[in-house]
Amino acid sequence: METTVWLTFVAAAFAISLSPGTAAIAAMSAGTQFGLARGWRLLPGLALGISTQMAVVAAGLGALIVASSLAFQVVKWLGVAYLAWLGWQQWRAPARPLLAEGGTAAAGHGLLLRGWMINALNPKGTVFMLAVVPQFLDLARPLLPQYLALTATLCASEMLVMAGYMALSARVRGLLRTPRQMGVLNRVFGGLFIAAAALLASFKRA
Repeated sequence: METTVWLTFVAAAFAISLSPGTAAIAAMSAGTQFGLARGWRLLPGLALGISTQMAVVAAGLGALIVASSLAFQVVKWLGVAYLAWLGWQQWRAPARPLLAEGGTAAAGHGLLLRGWMINALNPKGTVFMLAVVPQFLDLARPLLPQYLALTATLCASEMLVMAGYMALSARVRGLLRTPRQMGVLNRVFGGLFIAAAALLASFKRA
């Protein structure tokens, strides 16, 4: 892969990561709930989800998911159900002040799986990779090293951008001192997850 082609892909990867989406919602939610010190566990999960998507596309299964109505609907509705469940759990989360650190360490361990599922169960990601990634591949050269380079680039951009979202949201932790404030925040993020589920439910194959 030529350096100029890779740099173009880097710019595209950061533009994609910066655009608001479910990963950004999850990163901001983790930042306000756990802070950057514990919330960072979400980041490798998001990267694993992207890696899963790229592996599916590289293996040719991505094209099958997009082409098959049944496979596409199964992946889509699994993603919808998971986002709706996250929203419901966030909405019902105990309204305890974030300055009380008790219990957050154990809860933070589930963030790795959450990050993976958010990015892996997203057919929009599959459609994007099928549409965009092939444009950056040099078919005259071995494909595996190119897929690995593009995957590493996407993972790095996703983790850097989401770390930024998480760090910014973690800054408000010190302002949330009452159960009422925490309850409002839980409902805001719960509503955002549910809204993301509704948007994914309306997504159709091109």
